[in-house]
Parts: sequence; C-alpha cells; structure tokens
Amino acid sequence: MMIPTEPIGSIPRPPELSAAANQDTAAGAQLDAMYEAAVRDTVARFEATGSPVITDGEQRKYHNFWTYCVHGAPNTAPDGFQIPFAAGHMRRMPRLTSGPFRYQRYADEYLVMAQRFTTLPIKQAVISPSALSLMYPTEGLPDYPREQFLTDLLAEHEREVRRCLDQGASKVQIDFTEGRLAMRLDPSGRLLNSFIELNNLALSRFSPREQARIGVHTCPGGDRDSTHSADVDYAELLPSLFELKAGNFYIALAGERDPVRVLQIIAQYAKPWQRIFVGVINPIDPRIETAQEVCERVLQAARYIPPAQLGTTDDCGFSPFCDDDSTTRETAFAKIRARVEGTAMAARILEQAS
Repeated sequence: MMIPTEPIGSIPRPPELSAAANQDTAAGAQLDAMYEAAVRDTVARFEATGSPVITDGEQRKYHNFWTYCVHGAPNTAPDGFQIPFAAGHMRRMPRLTSGPFRYQRYADEYLVMAQRFTTLPIKQAVISPSALSLMYPTEGLPDYPREQFLTDLLAEHEREVRRCLDQGASKVQIDFTEGRLAMRLDPSGRLLNSFIELNNLALSRFSPREQARIGVHTCPGGDRDSTHSADVDYAELLPSLFELKAGNFYIALAGERDPVRVLQIIAQYAKPWQRIFVGVINPIDPRIETAQEVCERVLQAARYIPPAQLGTTDDCGFSPFCDDDSTTRETAFAKIRARVEGTAMAARILEQAS
C-alpha cells in the first residue's frame, strides 16, 4: 500500500536572495541568476528528502503566493484588502484602480525552470479566483463593473491552470487560504458561499479528468509563525469546501487543537472520489517532528479516512511571503524528510494490517 505524500509549495529562500528581492539590491540578469540558483538548490534538496513529488519552493514567485501573478500591474495601488494576523502584523493586497484585470505572469513559467533540474513529478501552486476577487474595490470602478472584472478574472485563472496542466504539472494546487478567513470576516457564511461559487465557476471549466489533477489547499494562514484564522471552527468551512469540483484536498491538520474532531468532519463530508491529503507537519512550529510522530498522525487519520483516499502533506507552505525568515531552509527540509519517512512507515503498517 502506498500513501501519496506531497508538499504544499513554498520553501524559505536563501538569505542572500531574500535580501536582494526585498531590498531591490539586485536586478536583471543578476537577480535571474540568483533565482535560478535557488530553484536548482531547492530541487536538489527536495530530491534528497526522498519526496516523490516536489515543487520549486516558490523561489521565483514575486514577493508572495497570493499576488505573484499581478505584482507590478500598472492599474493597481498598494492600499488594498488587509489580512490581519494573530501576531499583530498585517499583509495587504493590491487594489485594482481601473480595468481591465490581467495577470502579469503565469505560474507555468516557474514550472518550466524547475523541470530543467529534475525528472520527478512537480506540482504547481496557483492562487484562487476568490483570493484575487478581493482586489476589486467595494465602491466599484467607473467603466469597469464587477461582472466584467469577474469574467476577466475567471478567464485568467483558467488560462493559468491550463498552461500548468499542459506543461506537465503532476497536480495544480489552488491555494484557498481565504476560505477559513472568510468565516472570520463574515460569520453569516455569505462571503464563504460567494467564494465557493466563484471557484466552482472556474473548476467547472475543466473536465473530470482534468479535475482529478487539480487540488484545493486550505489552512488558517501561516506567516512569521502566526495565523490569520486558526480560531475559526473547521466545521464552518469543511462542509462547503468539499462541494468544490476538485479531485484533491490539502487540509491543514497538524496544528489543530482537536484533530480527531476535524477528521470526523472530513469523513462526513468528503466525496468518495476525492483524495484527502491531511497535514502531518506544522510549518510554524520550530520543532522538527519525528518520523514516528508523523506515522502516528497518519494512522490516526486512517481510522476516519479510507486509506485508498488518504494522502499526507504539510499544513502550509514554509514561507508563503518571501520576507518571512522565521523558518530556515534546513528546518523546512528536515520536516519534509520526516513527513516522507513517517508516511512510508504508516503505509507499511496499514499494508500489513490489511
């Protein structure tokens, strides 16, 4: 019995790259060379962990996982939607100032570079339409109604996902960290429902075979060892989450206070054709989990999720924002190795028991 295991995406960048990217001390060919070296090193370190599926560590995503595709757009301003974290700091999205809405880059360009350095399957994370929908100002825009914005947004998202699939991504993971945040911002559930509806409009553009290669990641956020919505009950999100038309779900679990309760909710609402990758590594915990701990978490999950539907992952990326240096590269890859080894241990035990 094999239990698949996959990373979420981001790995802390080398300190010299973070400094150059954040302070604009390098540009052009010099910065490109630093990005390429970081991707090459990240891929090599991933391979050394034994991970059967890898990412490029999001080394080249411009500043963060959320707005990489619109970074530098001329029709944006920096004073957009605020994302408050429990530690007291804030992240902001850009605000759209005029139409049309267009991506500045697509994630398949990151995939192309990583494929130069490995023959292993590579997954590619992309941002959800619902996250980017928060760029549109609440007061609206003259000559660019919200309906046209959403039409353009869905077209751009579909284009990005298709480009990644066509380029040979093993999976395309849609980051939906704002799902849990939506319930914190609007406990009525209306905001969450609008997010689910919008994302399903995008997912409906793909065939069942394509949806089997698409996944959705949810977590309470992770930045500088803090979260934005860990206090939101998963019971308010998960029933709606599994209505999304995707074949794979990556669900943060290792950092939850009551993982058994979350597993019970998953067991109640997950569809038989959906693969559930449960988080067995907590990226914002500085302690490195052991393979045995991971094994026990997998065996616990297998009591509620059929092993044929079960997979493992990390709760979140290790550095979704490129200026987050709270975790080192060494710690991140040690945690990934523990996930890989612990998942294999659990698979052997489950196979012997079957």
